[in-house]
Amino acid sequence: MRRKVRWGVLSTARIGVQKVIPAMQQCEHGEVVAIASRNLAAAQQAASKLGIAQAYGSYEELLADHEIDAIYNPTPNHLHVSLSLKALRAGKHVLCEKPIARNAEEARQLLQAARAHPRLKVMEAFMYRHHPQWQKARELTQSGQIGVVKTLHCFFSFFNDDPANTRNQADMGGGALLDIGCYAVSIPRFIFGAEPLRVCALRELDPNFQTDRLISGILDFGACTSTFTCSTQLPRSQSAIIVGTEGRIEIEVPLNPPFEKSPRIFHHHGEAVHEITFTPRNQFTLQGDLFNRAILNNTPAPTPLEDALANMRVLDALAQSAQQQAWIAVSWQDGPEPNKNPNG
Repeated sequence: MRRKVRWGVLSTARIGVQKVIPAMQQCEHGEVVAIASRNLAAAQQAASKLGIAQAYGSYEELLADHEIDAIYNPTPNHLHVSLSLKALRAGKHVLCEKPIARNAEEARQLLQAARAHPRLKVMEAFMYRHHPQWQKARELTQSGQIGVVKTLHCFFSFFNDDPANTRNQADMGGGALLDIGCYAVSIPRFIFGAEPLRVCALRELDPNFQTDRLISGILDFGACTSTFTCSTQLPRSQSAIIVGTEGRIEIEVPLNPPFEKSPRIFHHHGEAVHEITFTPRNQFTLQGDLFNRAILNNTPAPTPLEDALANMRVLDALAQSAQQQAWIAVSWQDGPEPNKNPNG
């Protein structure tokens, strides 16, 4: 293996061009050498703007490039699994944007294929997990620094009513639950180190797009709960708070902490409030280099693909609950045994 991992990017998606590619170009152990689009001109334009050496007019051409070691897949949700499977068959490592799939069955297909290629790393790109603010929040929670953890709440919203945007196209896996609700499921699972037993959700559908533009949910972990509200048609906002019997942790900017100033979390314990600041870090760069090192050292991916399947199981249950307006037990058949007590 080369000293640096050589990356190819599938599509000129906004998140890749504006956020992830520039961040990965700052990685110590990787370099972005190619980008592909089904429109060659779009690929060439992105390559020129970002200083990428090679542009391809199809995904297949990029996957056939033997000089590329790994693929970053930021395509629309309905293409995540199919293109990741093609990348595996082409012998490429895969970093795939969240959500890993549209449902648990698709995620299971990808996991089975990945197990047939044990040399290759495949990971869902939940970048927030690699930022020091979330590592610290998890450490404080799991070490009892807010007492017995009782609940966690997330709120994420933005406004997008563009009918051409894939987030507003149901057949492409659009809607609030998959787009940002996936964070609201991943975060408590990460913080608690446990899996929910059952879930309940309510949603509001856009009358034209038939996607969920507003969804609220409850995740029952047995000894504690997590609640969330996510929307694709409310003013931009984000918050996350973890509450225990002796205090709470507030993450000031949970999903995209600023690069230009120090991110902060607030640890409340009794009457005391501790402001914890962090050196500005780009979480996409952190994620990229962790994945690079796993490839170069042939060590496990920072987050196993089994975690991505578990997240999809919970998302499936929430979607079912919103449709049936009932509590739904999360299916852990052939999956991880849920820890019913995050507090030990």
